[in-house]
Amino acid sequence: MELPWQLQITKTGKRKGQESVKKKKNISLVFPRRMYIFAVPALLLFCTFWVFPVLQLFFYSVTDFNGVNYNYNFVGFDNYISLFQDGTLTNSVKNTLIYAVVIVVGSNILGLVIAMALNIKIRGKAFFRTAAYMPALFSAIVVGFIWSYVYMPGSGMISSLMNLLGMDGNSFNVLGDFTWALFAIAIVEIWKGFGSTMIIYLAGLQTVDESMLEAGRIDGCTEWQLIRSIKLPLISATITINVILSVINGLKAFDYSFIMTNGGPGKSTNTLMFTIYKIAFSDQMMGKASAFSVASFIVIILITIFMLIFLNKREVEL
Repeated sequence: MELPWQLQITKTGKRKGQESVKKKKNISLVFPRRMYIFAVPALLLFCTFWVFPVLQLFFYSVTDFNGVNYNYNFVGFDNYISLFQDGTLTNSVKNTLIYAVVIVVGSNILGLVIAMALNIKIRGKAFFRTAAYMPALFSAIVVGFIWSYVYMPGSGMISSLMNLLGMDGNSFNVLGDFTWALFAIAIVEIWKGFGSTMIIYLAGLQTVDESMLEAGRIDGCTEWQLIRSIKLPLISATITINVILSVINGLKAFDYSFIMTNGGPGKSTNTLMFTIYKIAFSDQMMGKASAFSVASFIVIILITIFMLIFLNKREVEL
């Protein structure tokens, strides 16, 4: 049997012990200052391979540096002025925006339609999903060469089919057409990328509560009304993700312009990234290419801000 004073000491000891444990817990939650030392290597790599090159980009954009000879001169804003005077920037921005819009609309509509078709209970669903995703596994170089032979006039797949149907397949030369060449390579991008879009839409559609769809069917809603009023609003976040990813793919377009058309015919498939590459390495005008990169960076930032405002407003309305 413990005496009252012993009981009091015991309780006090427990309280002191509990307080010390709390203090230790609070101390363990505080990030020690010495731990910041471990962030130094990553910070050095970030500054070396990102911050320093970006600063160099701004510096070279006001010089006539050719990428080889370091005896360059400062030219001020002449590089920026020449981009607008010769129409290089405006033409590249126009082509890139058209390319991005076609990709966003095409890949999202095709991916959403196929995702809805493969989300129902059908035999061989796993096989069809795998087959639809297969193009996304190929590299851009392989896809570009394959579609170059598909589009080839005279002996390509499309030309051969036209000859079988009694049409003149030799006249089919979409990659050599000033008007349709950009859309032709955009179709290639859609064909390669719709599988990734479809997978994301499938993940979003599988989160839709089936009881809500059954309630809508009981109320007499058609399948289109279910899609428009229930499925699309519930996967709005998925739509936003796919739209952003598609816009990113469109703005960084380079592969198919380089592989399939080399920017031609004329400058009809010159995108932002391809034009930067051509000015820097083909024309050996690194200073002008740096100025073009800075201007492209500003254009992309403006497009991104506009998209964020539009998408945030859309989510609020939903």
